[in-house]
Amino acid sequence: MKSLARISSKGQLVIPKAIREKLKLTPKKPVILELVDDYAVVKPMPNFRKTLRGSLKGKPSMSQALIQEHQSIV
Repeated sequence: MKSLARISSKGQLVIPKAIREKLKLTPKKPVILELVDDYAVVKPMPNFRKTLRGSLKGKPSMSQALIQEHQSIV
């Protein structure tokens, strides 16, 4: 998808609605700007909470392991 946009005198870029919707960009949502050769790439900032959610599910609790280790020493 390609679209034409202009940079304002304040250096602001308005991302066209179709692209904002496709990338699920909302006001104040952070984005990553990456310079690749001679062009810029705009990427939505990953939601780390959503990405990491459940990643420790089913794994032993570190606090429980420490308690058990302490009890075995005492």
